[in-house]
Amino acid sequence: MGAVLMRIGMLGLIGLLTGCESMPWFGQDKNPTPPTELTKLVAEVTITPRWSVRPTQGAEGRHLYLVPAFAAGRIYVADATGRVVAVDADSGKTLWQRDTGLSFSGGPALETDRLVLGTSQGELVALAAADGREQWRSRLGSEVLSVPRFTGDGLIVVHTLDDTLTGIDAATGKERWHVAYPAPVLTLRGSSTPTLTPSGVVVGLSGGKLVKLDTHDGAPLWEVVISRPSGRSELARIADIDADPLLVDHQIYVGSYHGDLAAVDVATGEVRWRRELSAYAGLATADDSLFITDSQDQVWSADLNTGAGRWKQDALRYRQLTAPTVLGQWLLVGDLEGYVHVLNQADGRLVGRIQITKKDGITARPLLVDGRLYVYAKDGTLTALTVGAMSSPKSPPPPLLQRGETKSSALQKGEMKSPP
Repeated sequence: MGAVLMRIGMLGLIGLLTGCESMPWFGQDKNPTPPTELTKLVAEVTITPRWSVRPTQGAEGRHLYLVPAFAAGRIYVADATGRVVAVDADSGKTLWQRDTGLSFSGGPALETDRLVLGTSQGELVALAAADGREQWRSRLGSEVLSVPRFTGDGLIVVHTLDDTLTGIDAATGKERWHVAYPAPVLTLRGSSTPTLTPSGVVVGLSGGKLVKLDTHDGAPLWEVVISRPSGRSELARIADIDADPLLVDHQIYVGSYHGDLAAVDVATGEVRWRRELSAYAGLATADDSLFITDSQDQVWSADLNTGAGRWKQDALRYRQLTAPTVLGQWLLVGDLEGYVHVLNQADGRLVGRIQITKKDGITARPLLVDGRLYVYAKDGTLTALTVGAMSSPKSPPPPLLQRGETKSSALQKGEMKSPP
């Protein structure tokens, strides 16, 4: 729990004081839940760095929602000092950089020729993808700690830390609508990124509520409580949905902190199944499996249709893991010491790891593009990786058969081995 408490943000002075009094290790020298130490593993995969650069200053020690974005052979990243950089995805070469002087905290998101980012001062900024020139700036009510979402029809939906959802015109930056939800006194420091569906946008809120809005005017289409806050203290009652809702076919999958993992019908808001599991980092899916990083930094596999657990990997507890990324038969997560860990998707065993930086951790989910992973660390390090299976040792050539000898007779003599 100590690792989670490091990420808790407070709304206002009252929330700050309440949070300090509730933290079990506040004022103490020792963290009661230290990160699990890594043990030696037998690598079953090869992890190959294609290139590694440090084009930005990263989050500067803060917990922000700065992630890599890809389009047209470029990777875009931003930092807390206001720098935005476009990097060639093949070589890692910087194509352009722009120092805006803004304190970026969420994004970027990208559509065609436009990047948008949120700031700690509650602004949404649009930049040209070609060279980073500012196109417009829009004032919001609170800090942006999620990725803005383009809807594809000329709108951007932004979720701010105070649980306000705002629809912004993508061409002009003018507000079209906004919907404000009351936020609890104490919340996790973060906000879920809106998830676009064919019939609206779905967002998880502080307090455990999941909502679906009409993108045209912000009208609520349905609201459902995934987890109800419970407990005697404000800390125990945190039930935020910070993990980005995940759309698969006709269902939304979502996890809440101190609460539940659930599957919700995207059309009606009806909860299809629910199981107790505390999560906030994020979810991923492959075939009929759902993969979850829980609030103790354990990685789970569950049945997509029922929520029933399949396996749990607890060797990385309290290492502040990212949401998992699916790559073929593997899962990848980053951690607080700059490691990327590879898990076998079938049973959860650890099959490889690599440290891309020793200066800081990784909080952004690794980005997968065309079989290559792009990992953006909090210190501004951006690394491209490829993962592959270990090569099997070559089998010795079979012995030469003697004149008149058949393969079956050689097998009987024991001079040749049957295939397994």
